[in-house]
Amino acid sequence: MASLETLAELARTIEARKASTADASYTKSLLESGPNRCAKKFGEEAVEFALAVANQSNADVTSEAADVLYHLLVALAARDIALNDVIAELEQRSRQSGHAEKASRTADTAGR
Repeated sequence: MASLETLAELARTIEARKASTADASYTKSLLESGPNRCAKKFGEEAVEFALAVANQSNADVTSEAADVLYHLLVALAARDIALNDVIAELEQRSRQSGHAEKASRTADTAGR
């Protein structure tokens, strides 16, 4: 049965691949290419997901969503950001309304 633990396990696997070799691991080859390449690959997958949502079957959307999640975790790993840090951010945001949370982010960036 799929669960959020599956996502956490994938994050752990990606982290473990840092000790692998690019010849043995696609994940390692992405990580070795650096954050810019990981970001580009994530963006490509996000576009494919968006197109699937608009025009394809639910099975295609599900498959593309899995690709997006994988590449998101690789991009986070490339920046040494843990999945738990993202979860903590989501937990903090969920304590207020979406409108209030968005307004607080807009105010934070306006002061920079």
